[in-house]
Amino acid sequence: MTDADRIIAEAQRDCAEVFALFEKTEEYNTAKVLAAFKRHRVSERHFAPTTGYGYDDIGRDTLGEIYADVLGCETALVRPQIASGTHALALCLYGLLRPGDTLLSAAGKPYDTLEEIIGLSGKRGSGSLADFGINYKEVALKDGKPDTDEILKNLTPDVKLVLIQRSRGYDLRPSLSVKEINSVIEAVHSARKDVYVMTDNCYGEFTDTVEPSADIMAGSLIKNPGGGLAPTGAYIAGKAECVDKVACRLTSPGIGAEVGSYAASYRPFYQGLFMAPHTVCQALKIACLFARVLGNGGLKVYPAFTDKRNDIIQAVCFEDEQKLICFIQTVQEFSPIDSEAVPEPWEMPGYTDRVIMAAGTFVAGASIELSADAPIRPPYAAYLQGGLVYSHGKIVLKEMLLRGIV
Repeated sequence: MTDADRIIAEAQRDCAEVFALFEKTEEYNTAKVLAAFKRHRVSERHFAPTTGYGYDDIGRDTLGEIYADVLGCETALVRPQIASGTHALALCLYGLLRPGDTLLSAAGKPYDTLEEIIGLSGKRGSGSLADFGINYKEVALKDGKPDTDEILKNLTPDVKLVLIQRSRGYDLRPSLSVKEINSVIEAVHSARKDVYVMTDNCYGEFTDTVEPSADIMAGSLIKNPGGGLAPTGAYIAGKAECVDKVACRLTSPGIGAEVGSYAASYRPFYQGLFMAPHTVCQALKIACLFARVLGNGGLKVYPAFTDKRNDIIQAVCFEDEQKLICFIQTVQEFSPIDSEAVPEPWEMPGYTDRVIMAAGTFVAGASIELSADAPIRPPYAAYLQGGLVYSHGKIVLKEMLLRGIV
C-alpha cells in the first residue's frame, strides 16, 4: 500500500458516519422519486419524441408534473429548450420583474453569470434588467447566514422580487440550508405578501430530503436533477401564477407552456431524474473525501468534511495561482472524455475574471459529472463538484497525492 492509499483509506474511515448520512438521504429521495413515477404511471410512451409545436406532448408535460411533485411545487417547466441554469434564472427574472421594480439579492452578490443579466457589468443596451429600468440592491450575508433584519429593512415598496442563491457559487461563503432559506421566505412573506421570493437552486437538489418553499426556483438539468444522463435543459418550478408568467417569457404571451417539442427521446430526462438521488450521493462522498484529505494536508477547505452540505460544491484554497491551475489540469487529465486536453485560464463569456475549467464529461459542461473550475483571482480557490462514480473521485485524488499537488 502506497502512502497515498493509506491516506485515502484513513480518510474514508473518518468519513464513514458522514457517508452513512448521505446514503440515508439518497434512500429517502429515491423513494420520493419512485413514488412520483408510479403516481404518474410513467411508461415507454412518455419517452417518445415529438416535432413541430409539440401540442399535448405527454412526455414533456408528465415530466414537468413529476418534477413539481418531487420538488414540492404546484407546477414546473422542464424543457430542453432552456439552455442552462443561468438561462432559467434569467427567464424567471424577466418573467416576474417589470420596469420600475427592484430586485433584492438576499445572499450578497449573486453568481458571476448573473452580473450582466442584472446590469452590474457588461455593455449598456444588451437587454439587461437595468436597460429595462429594473433596479437592483443586495444585502450581504452576516456570518455566512442571511441577515433577515437587514433584508426586511431593505424591503422597500419598489422591491418586487427577493433572490436567494442556495449554493456558494465562486465564493467561500457557506451554502444555505433549506431551513435557512425557508426562514427568509417566511419573514419576507409575513412582511410583504406581494413580493415574490425566488431560489437559485443550482447544485442543491437532493442534498436534503426537502427543497425550498420559494414562490419560484430554478436549476440546471446538467447538474443534480439530471443525474448525469440529461443531455441539456433546465427546470423552473413553483407557484402556478409565477411559472405561468415565466412560461410566457420562454415562448410568448398567449402561448406559454403549451408548445415546445423535442425530436429526441425524453428517456434520458426521466432516467436521469430517477438516478439523481444516487448520483448526488456519489458527488457528496467525493467532495467529503477531498475535504478530509486536503484539509489534513493543510489546505483551507470549505466546507469541512464534517460540515452539513447543502450543495455538491467543495471549495479548496491554494493561495497560489500555479497550484490552482495544476489541480484543475489534473482533474481534466483523469477524466473519461478529452483527457488529453490541457485547460488554461481564458476570458469566458459571462465572467468578470479569467476562468479555468476541467470538464472531461460525457455531457459537455455537466457539473454533476466530476469537474472543477475556478476564477483566477486571490485566494485562488478551486471549486470541485460532481462525480457519477465515487471510485473515480478516489482515483483522481490518489493521483494528486502521488504528484504532490495536494
